[in-house]
Amino acid sequence: MHVSGVGIKNSGFGGILITKGSTYHLTLLARQLSAGPVAMDILLQSPSGEPLASAKLELDSKEWKKYQLTFQAAAGHDTASLLLLAVTPGKFALDVVSLFPGNTFHNRSNGMRADLAQPLADMKPKFVRFPGGCLAHGDGLANMYRWKNTIGPIEQRVEQRNIWSYHQTAGLGYFEYFQFCEDVGAKPLPVLPAGVSCQNSGGTWRVGGTGQKALPMEEMQEYVQEVLDLIEWANGPATSTWGRKRAEAGHPAPFNLEYIGIGNEDKITPEFEVRFRMIHDAVRKQYPGIRVIGTAGPFHSGDDFTKGWNIADKLKVAVMDEHYYTEPDWFISNQYRYDKYDRKKSGVYLGEYASWGNKLRNAIAEAAYMTGLERNGDIVKLASYAPLLAKENFTQWKTDLIFFNNKSVCLTPNYYVQQLFSANSGDRYFHQVISRDNRDTSIAASCVMDSRSGDLILKLVNTGSTGKEMTINLTQFRYLSPEATQVVLTGKADDENTLAGGSIVTPVTSAMKVSRQMSCLTPPMSLTVIRIKTKK
Repeated sequence: MHVSGVGIKNSGFGGILITKGSTYHLTLLARQLSAGPVAMDILLQSPSGEPLASAKLELDSKEWKKYQLTFQAAAGHDTASLLLLAVTPGKFALDVVSLFPGNTFHNRSNGMRADLAQPLADMKPKFVRFPGGCLAHGDGLANMYRWKNTIGPIEQRVEQRNIWSYHQTAGLGYFEYFQFCEDVGAKPLPVLPAGVSCQNSGGTWRVGGTGQKALPMEEMQEYVQEVLDLIEWANGPATSTWGRKRAEAGHPAPFNLEYIGIGNEDKITPEFEVRFRMIHDAVRKQYPGIRVIGTAGPFHSGDDFTKGWNIADKLKVAVMDEHYYTEPDWFISNQYRYDKYDRKKSGVYLGEYASWGNKLRNAIAEAAYMTGLERNGDIVKLASYAPLLAKENFTQWKTDLIFFNNKSVCLTPNYYVQQLFSANSGDRYFHQVISRDNRDTSIAASCVMDSRSGDLILKLVNTGSTGKEMTINLTQFRYLSPEATQVVLTGKADDENTLAGGSIVTPVTSAMKVSRQMSCLTPPMSLTVIRIKTKK
């Protein structure tokens, strides 16, 4: 295709998926810099120049003006580009050019990609942690993620590069995160910097993480107020200063924020401690109902872990955020880790964890560990796998929950484990239901009840290479449905779901007979979830 005119081209994030017959919304801001109007052709085209959709636009204002177009694709392509061409002479300025599909998740303006958001919703998450980890405290003080820069009209938000070296428009900002939480029935869990930058700022991870910078003390009162303003923005009445801004964005009702994370995997220095204390004490004083989550560094043990927990003990922090990524065998052998935690101390939020890999062996090792999280639900208040999403050919981490490209989504075995645990969670734990050989660390189990439905939920995990039998005693329950739902996730240890190879490992659901005393032979390398109704 030959096109005439002068303009700009954007190939998107590894290309733009355009689907034949689908609707697309284009918005941009522009103003004339010359005397007369400027005519433009707006084009979506394939890499070979094939036209997929087109529209015309006339820039007719010398002041900044927002233009909005909706058009339908006559053809499709996986890696299309957007072209904006001036076809008459003139000078003009452009800003905030945005192209969105018509079918975003819940049809939200500036919303999520539907086929990525739906698997997250299918997990039935109880909360969502955002905007990220190292991204939050940033690559130096100027790069800290400041929530106020991400709300309001898109064109007024502050763009920046992040510590992972890619660009953020802030089009996905705090309002969109809170709104997404509401759409999937999850509590919001925002993480804010603790007044210090990431210790790996400036690439200093190469020399031991010496790059932490601290806000000057004379700026800390203003920063503490910024944290308090977030709580007012989320929970305050629409008549309050920051609650009004939330209402102006289209959400007059409060978001009902309960948790706020302060810091992420920070190096526990004296500079960190004094700034964390200032923020923690101010939140506790002004908003005693908000639970502050502290940080215990990036590992399951070590200097920062110990120092972080020492701060928690001194300040009586509500919940402490632990992070660790390690081998699958560690998760299997440490499934009793939280049995030993002091119940009089801070609660635990396991905010980032994963075994290194996305094979079935990794997922089942995580499942074994998660039975320990359920058993210790009185001290482990929250847990979330990380990282969540990874685009093909743009990954910076070896382990992720969901992989995707422009047109497809791959749910890993790790995803199915998380989904099965989250969708089958309970609020009461029963210790004497499942019997097994405690000397055999290749098997793990938990039993919980969902009080709302009355359903009893058993999770049986076998990380070994042979089938293992577990005995189930249900005599303490007055009524049991004669039939239960059983979901089994199993396969070969090295099985892995990929975008290229498809889904080899997926859960299989079946019905099973229930008796008050029964045995269950768990397949090798498996997670079995049994759900039994105890209400007529």
